[in-house]
Amino acid sequence: MRQLGVVLSDRGSKYAVSGCKVTDRAAIDAALKELKRDKKYAKATHNTWGVLIDGVPLKSDDGESGAGMVILRMLERVGRQNELIIVTRWYGGKHLGGDRFRHVQDATRMYLEG
Repeated sequence: MRQLGVVLSDRGSKYAVSGCKVTDRAAIDAALKELKRDKKYAKATHNTWGVLIDGVPLKSDDGESGAGMVILRMLERVGRQNELIIVTRWYGGKHLGGDRFRHVQDATRMYLEG
């Protein structure tokens, strides 16, 4: 698993991005379990993710409505298959409105370009 750690913060919220190659749902579950072995990630407010497994879109918002779709759209745009991207957010106490989607995009872009 590749982890970039905290890549940005805004009004107290912090965002991190991680990812790895996967081939099926069991591999996704295993990757999430591995990530959450780190207590910091297990205690995060949201661990949103998206992946295209052989063209089939899978995602989870983990309570951050719409975030999984943001990740999926970016994966589709660059044609990345079988690569799980997880964007983690630790809520900082202030609502970010639409900025939260921009932060998910920025974190995903950092992973894809890294």
